[in-house]
Amino acid sequence: MKAVRIHQFGTPDVLIYEDVADLTPGPGQILIKVESASVNFADIMRRSGAPYPFPTPLPFIPGAEIGGTVQALGQEVDGPPVGTQVFALSGEGGSTGYAQYALAYASQVIPLPPGMDTDQAAALIVAGLAALLIVREVAALQPGESILIPGAGGGVGSYAIQMARLFGAGMIIGAASSPEKRQAALDCGADHAVDYTQAGWAEQVREMTGGRGADVVLETIGGHIFQDSVSCLAPFGRLVVYGMASLEPLALDQDTILRTFYNPSPNQSIHVFNLGLWFGMKPDRAGQALGDLIGLAASGRITIPVHRTLPLSQAAEAHRLIEQRRAVGKIVLKPWGDL
Repeated sequence: MKAVRIHQFGTPDVLIYEDVADLTPGPGQILIKVESASVNFADIMRRSGAPYPFPTPLPFIPGAEIGGTVQALGQEVDGPPVGTQVFALSGEGGSTGYAQYALAYASQVIPLPPGMDTDQAAALIVAGLAALLIVREVAALQPGESILIPGAGGGVGSYAIQMARLFGAGMIIGAASSPEKRQAALDCGADHAVDYTQAGWAEQVREMTGGRGADVVLETIGGHIFQDSVSCLAPFGRLVVYGMASLEPLALDQDTILRTFYNPSPNQSIHVFNLGLWFGMKPDRAGQALGDLIGLAASGRITIPVHRTLPLSQAAEAHRLIEQRRAVGKIVLKPWGDL
């Protein structure tokens, strides 16, 4: 079968489209013919060699989020039946999502709800669930509160805007690096959109909130944008870090910390979010959130932001689009699109 494999860490050019061994499902596993494989920022971090959250042994096939059709069942697996369209988190048995076939444990395989295609399903779990958990559980957004979302044109950002609207946010401010992404944020339901690449953008946010700042900030850029985002926090505000798209270290100077510490008003907090650890340490809450997310998508209360599909052989281009911040919403790879 064809797959994209990484033999050394580095730039998108290390993504090699090649033949790999066919797969057979083991006990408890399901073999899935992959029709759609979502590209997530975690794939880029792992490709670059970053421990995200743990080191990845070489060689490996990236991609954990897939949609496709059940091809075969391993021992001790009762279903879903062969031929069922499903979405799943893959990653077991030597293969993950950037491939024509992948293995997943039965507990990680979910039949597609009516009306949802494999592209949408593949783009739902990681970004959608991250957004739901961040907004509802970690930041605990309350009705009437304001929220600032840098990276609003990306996958998690697009979902987060919709979640904030569902949970009754009083004001939603998207921040993005291009006119296309800012328009996408507005289309998703943001009240305002600002350009975080321009000097003074944080002051714009404070003006929009009457000088108070945002009650919740979701930060995924890193570098100096993180520092600016902290300055946008309202008293008792919560900032959630869930990524580092700039690949620059988080910057927070001592003066900001001291001003916050000695000011009796702010009482602000910073949280760091990791989706995988929710499944490992809070599986019941993560599972409940996943069920809620599927229900929201199946009912049409949220829109799945699939921006573009590319053949699997163009995985490197997908990574470049995301790294260069040219992608709006989610990118999905098509393993059979080269045929």
